[in-house]
Amino acid sequence: MIRRALQNTGWLMGARGVNAVLSLVYLALATRALGLEGFGQFVLAVTFAQAIVGFTSFQTWQSIVRWGQAKQDLPDATGFALALDLVTINAGTLLALLVLANAGDWLPLTSELRQATLGLTVVSLLAIRSTPTGILRLHDRYAKAATADSTTSIVRVTGAVIVAAVMPTIEAFLLVWALAELVTAGTYWAFACKTQPLFFKHISLTRIPRREEKAWSFVAGTSLSGMLVFASRQLLVLLVGILGGAALAGIYRVAAQLGEGLLKLAQALLRATYPELVRSPEAARQIARRITRIAIITGLGAIMFALLAGRWLIGVIAGDDFQAAYTPMILLSAAAAVELVGASLEALLVARGKALTNFLLRAVPTLVALLALGWLIARMGAAGAGLSVLLASVVTVTGLAIANWRSRDEA
Repeated sequence: MIRRALQNTGWLMGARGVNAVLSLVYLALATRALGLEGFGQFVLAVTFAQAIVGFTSFQTWQSIVRWGQAKQDLPDATGFALALDLVTINAGTLLALLVLANAGDWLPLTSELRQATLGLTVVSLLAIRSTPTGILRLHDRYAKAATADSTTSIVRVTGAVIVAAVMPTIEAFLLVWALAELVTAGTYWAFACKTQPLFFKHISLTRIPRREEKAWSFVAGTSLSGMLVFASRQLLVLLVGILGGAALAGIYRVAAQLGEGLLKLAQALLRATYPELVRSPEAARQIARRITRIAIITGLGAIMFALLAGRWLIGVIAGDDFQAAYTPMILLSAAAAVELVGASLEALLVARGKALTNFLLRAVPTLVALLALGWLIARMGAAGAGLSVLLASVVTVTGLAIANWRSRDEA
């Protein structure tokens, strides 16, 4: 079981490794083609789209894994996930329209860029792929998921090379990012359809809740926790831009791109470990303990690399104009290392059915960090934003450890 969890993590990280390398290429192309201010505006547009998706989407892959284990239950589990995706598309589109139409000068995007941002947001909503991801993970098709994941960066790099050479504008880069979302989603759905039927006749928001008493509690807990992990970081970039301007948002984004690599590993660990913990609850604690040990060693190594090679890496990738990203990059590397250690603890807590507890453990420190953001940015710039992320991660993972310890005693 541990071997399978690590093998599945390996497949996920293989794709993320490819994406990480390629992301440095398109990051270099975008920063040098658009400059400090232009790249900052591009970052704000992309971040807005990602934040809307994060705030309105459900972690439907966890629902499929939890309720689709039995063959007779799979149609309803898939139909429930598809129904939640439809809610996401409609709610997200409406929210994006309202925010962009009523945002004043506090959102540093021109009217033309706001139209392009809306287009990217709608495409990103249509391209949500949590349900096909759940299907592939349920059937242990991690290699196919890894292949689908890698298409995002491949399309971005290919498009960025063309755009940087022919038409280096913000709108052109946004078009490339939208195309990458569609291609990746199409690849995911193609693999999912070959793995199992989609059961469109079973699309329903009521069948699973009628059978599972705590279904909505589980959906709320996993979705809110996912929203905090993904959307809060996107919201953080937006707030940095709102409070400090587009250029500061660009600096922070470079720091995040280089410093949060371990966060992607943490997310891969959560996704690969969770199905094993659901299937084998009696061995869950042992699996989580061994993976946490590996995570601690990996996290410490990544922090040392950031300290020693960070300035050189920023200069090579983004250029000397972005050297202010070094300190926030170190802080974000440390935060990602903490999250990596907490990934198996989070998966263990959710597998025990305590999704709402997990959400609260993330919500409180995240809210405090966001409330303190203005004060921290005013005194420390982009480093203040990185410090807020680090402190929130430390408090959250400490809470996860305590909650798991108490759950063990209750058991």
